[in-house]
Amino acid sequence: MARRRFLNFMDFVSPVFRDASRRAVLVIPIVLGMAAAGCSHRSTPAPVEDTQTSGRISLVCASEAHALIDHERRAFEALYPQASFEVRAGTSREAIRQLFAAQADLAVITRDLAPEERAAAVRGKLDLEGYRFARDAVVIVVHAENPVQNLTLEEVRRIYEGDVKSWRDFGGRDAPIVPVVQPGESDITEYFMLQVMSGSPIQARSLTAAGDSEAVAAVAARPGAVAYVSLAWADRGARALRLAPIKGLSYWKPDLEAVYRGDYPLTRFFSLYVRASGRKLANGLITFVTSMDGQRLVQESGLVPTAVPVRFVRRSPLLGAH
Repeated sequence: MARRRFLNFMDFVSPVFRDASRRAVLVIPIVLGMAAAGCSHRSTPAPVEDTQTSGRISLVCASEAHALIDHERRAFEALYPQASFEVRAGTSREAIRQLFAAQADLAVITRDLAPEERAAAVRGKLDLEGYRFARDAVVIVVHAENPVQNLTLEEVRRIYEGDVKSWRDFGGRDAPIVPVVQPGESDITEYFMLQVMSGSPIQARSLTAAGDSEAVAAVAARPGAVAYVSLAWADRGARALRLAPIKGLSYWKPDLEAVYRGDYPLTRFFSLYVRASGRKLANGLITFVTSMDGQRLVQESGLVPTAVPVRFVRRSPLLGAH
């Protein structure tokens, strides 16, 4: 039986035309591919102009301010979709270093510039602009059932030096004190070492915590524990102590009014720093953060606004000695 053969339209044309047609069939996909590549090239979006509400900038943010800045960033991007931000974590020192080296457009730090940083900016002829946008407090927290209410900064220092080991020495129970320490390179520990320890090393046998949340959890789980955390974590499972700068002065609870007025001994500012000749979008974000809407987010994050007027209904009562 003869083998059946499918018809091919190429069998009905002359050999010359047949060869040319085959070449054309091979060329068509190549031409189509080139056309597609041309279309793809033409559809590439143009770079977004750097304005106060558009463009892209990079931020280096201290860990204690990261949650707040993330809220501010998302609120800004919702209003201005052509703005985008790359946020990197780092200490305040790292943020300033990268700003100086033009590796970041905006530094978010938990303090003002240090004297040596100001001197370096002068030597390098860097024109910097700084803006305070929130006030924070470093709060000493204990277990909710610990009867001790008040400490002086000197007494806190003696705890972490290891000189005082029992809560009985402060009018509490005869129970061992268990200090909790955050990472040595963190901003909050750097502040604690400067303002409380006065340069003395921490020699007490301590527990370590990776951050505020772990520090609060450690205190909540141990009746004798004590830790230092930022203001936003003061009431999340532990109880804040009242502090006095020295014995004989008033003890202050870290409420919003005491922190706002600077009466609470361990208060600090969160600041934004930019290069004066830097990107416009960086200044646009600063304008938003220091506006009424941005400052409302500061308050919702558990910190104290600094760029808008704040009114307090009542003052927290003061307590006496231990």
